[in-house]
Amino acid sequence: MIRKLVGRIVSTTLLLLGAAAILLPFIWMLSLSVKPRDEIFSTEIALLPSRLEWRNFVVALTSTDVPLFLWNGLVVVLGILVFQLVFAVPCAYALAQRTFRARALVFGLVLAGLLVPFHVTAIPIFLGFAQAGILNTYWALILPFIPTAFGIFLFRQAISQLPTELFEAARVDGLSETAIVWRITFPLVLPAATAFAIFSVTAHWNDLFWPLIATTDPQLATPPRGILYFRDEESGDDVGPLMAAALIITAPLVIAFLLAQRKFTQGLAASGLK
Repeated sequence: MIRKLVGRIVSTTLLLLGAAAILLPFIWMLSLSVKPRDEIFSTEIALLPSRLEWRNFVVALTSTDVPLFLWNGLVVVLGILVFQLVFAVPCAYALAQRTFRARALVFGLVLAGLLVPFHVTAIPIFLGFAQAGILNTYWALILPFIPTAFGIFLFRQAISQLPTELFEAARVDGLSETAIVWRITFPLVLPAATAFAIFSVTAHWNDLFWPLIATTDPQLATPPRGILYFRDEESGDDVGPLMAAALIITAPLVIAFLLAQRKFTQGLAASGLK
């Protein structure tokens, strides 16, 4: 009994220490975002400010292009997610519930695609987009991420666990394959779609690598790219408004994850990734 209690205390302590190590940068960012400038550069380390400096948020929202960066990020992540779902769900349905000669080979290629990092294909994609003249556009930020091997794999795993009789009954009732995909299959794999949406939105909202390559126009800057424009040429980074802007940019992801946490867990469990 005592041994079990000690083990539980040790595991809980380790979890708390791990959580504190992960959350500490976010807590420090929150602290700096509401601190006056003189306290930010003080030699004393204090988590709580002597007074709340809401001006940092006002400066971040009115004196910079943070609202534009948020809008650009929203357009890019929603554009990527919609096109990914439009292509990944039918592909996954075909691999899971349709029988054709090269199905195993195609699924093997999808698995191989999971092993290829995006950075390997970045230069060929950049050269192709330059030839096509679509650099410095929203399409340059969206198109490279529409083919998603991870999305096809995730949905394929979820759809393969649905009973085959359900789809046979739908065909007997006269539904087309397209109708089966969007009217029957997609609602049933909605938890997996939620999990995939969180993965996709988080990855592309925080992506800095590709926007640095594909765009040079500040009007198209996504949130991480926009943070780089947040400079004070005379005194370096204006830390208070900079942290306020970082908090504004991070908050939507945290809120979305907390709201969809249950669906996210269900989606991973349904697809066998948990």
